[in-house]
Amino acid sequence: MELRDYLRGLRRHWIAILLMTVVGASAGYGWTLLQTPVYVAGASGYVSSTGVEDLGTSTLGDSLARSKVATYLEIAGFRTVAEHAIDELGLDTTPENLVQRIEVSNPPDTTFIKVDAEGPSPESARALAEAWIDAMKLEIDSLEGDGSAGSAPVTILPGDVASLPASPSFPDVQMAVLIGGILGLGFGIAFAMIRTVSDRRIRSAEDVEQHTGVAVVGTIPIVPGLDAETRLIDSSAELTGKNNNFAVSEALRALRTNLQFMDVDHPPKTIVVTSPLPGDGKSTIACNLALTLAAGGSTVVLVDGDLRRSMVAKTMGLPDGSGLSDVLAGRAALADVLQRTSKSNNLLVLAAGSVPPNPSEVLGSERMHTLLADLTKHATVIIDAPPLLPVTDGAVLTHQADGALIVVTLRKTTFDLLDKALDTLHKARGRALGIVLNRAPLRGADAAAYSYEYRRDYTPSSPPAEPLPAEEPTPAGVLPGADTDDLVNETPASTSRRGGRRA
Repeated sequence: MELRDYLRGLRRHWIAILLMTVVGASAGYGWTLLQTPVYVAGASGYVSSTGVEDLGTSTLGDSLARSKVATYLEIAGFRTVAEHAIDELGLDTTPENLVQRIEVSNPPDTTFIKVDAEGPSPESARALAEAWIDAMKLEIDSLEGDGSAGSAPVTILPGDVASLPASPSFPDVQMAVLIGGILGLGFGIAFAMIRTVSDRRIRSAEDVEQHTGVAVVGTIPIVPGLDAETRLIDSSAELTGKNNNFAVSEALRALRTNLQFMDVDHPPKTIVVTSPLPGDGKSTIACNLALTLAAGGSTVVLVDGDLRRSMVAKTMGLPDGSGLSDVLAGRAALADVLQRTSKSNNLLVLAAGSVPPNPSEVLGSERMHTLLADLTKHATVIIDAPPLLPVTDGAVLTHQADGALIVVTLRKTTFDLLDKALDTLHKARGRALGIVLNRAPLRGADAAAYSYEYRRDYTPSSPPAEPLPAEEPTPAGVLPGADTDDLVNETPASTSRRGGRRA
């Protein structure tokens, strides 16, 4: 994978990354709600000698007080000091736990002792800080005096009165939310990278060509207007610029051009359209490709080779009566079952007909081979074949034809399925003409390589010019430019065998 693949993976999963970041930040905030808030209040005491009467004594007493500061810092952590504070405040705790809530310090070059106390509320924190100063004074009197108040030569005098803290020192809501958001972002990026590396779905033409060695001959974008009932591209809507059909039509024209220039000396005349699995849109591609070829002036016969689940007649809006299976069984003549569609004068449709009990054997028969040879003499033949993996019909038809177009769905079909489909063709000695990427997104992370946005600038905005006079319609069941007697009277036995595929 290259850097652009990782960046595309981040774009593809940006919603998951955003959600995980939000979840992480929310978890951080929720954690703060579960914690007991801790407030910190400070009080200070002044270490001073008692009984100072003159300047000389004052100087001596100040030196003595400074020498006592370090000692009093140690006394501040005594268990007895904590017991005095517990008795004064009436707390229900142990001296060991209470000492953990006290921090005593001495500002440099001073005789002040500062006490910072923690409490579950601002009032309790302030009361504990002030009580600790008083408790230290009692302990000093007990150690250095006779136990009575102020009996020690050096003691602590209450200094600044503790103020109520405005906000708790723990938990820090902003920091907790920030850390939670960063952790969520990290998990989101890791998730996106893992999904990107482990994703086996087809997402770009470059990856397909590098992985399979088969050229991607067409990329068909998603068409919002197509559904189970409407599968054909409306060329009239395209000309008036009323929908997104312009991009799809251009993609089909590009596919047509690639087929025409695939082998200039021997362009494919019998083309099977298949896919690895059902639901990839092969029938829709086959019908629209046939219409696109016919619009270019070629005579086209669209054959429904899916005898198990025929879709061509329904897609083209034609009755699904007698068709291919009836011709192969000898129950109907080819000229009688070929149907003309109002979509194009150059297109004839051969429906599937009745469902035979052995579709694979029927499609691989000599009669089928001869029928395709007949049709190829007068037209380009597009065959809608069954998927390659569930049944063998598609591979059998590809062996009878010049090759197959394999339709895969972007962001759905995996490389494993495509490899199995190509292997099925190879074992049947069929040729893969190319791969068609269907339902390419017009927007999003996977749309970069298939963007058709620039083509909107070329979409006609004015009504189309007056159409040219239509050609004289050919009777139903007759190939344009073909001799009707040849199709009706020529029997499979009298037709020379054509090679299974072109070189």
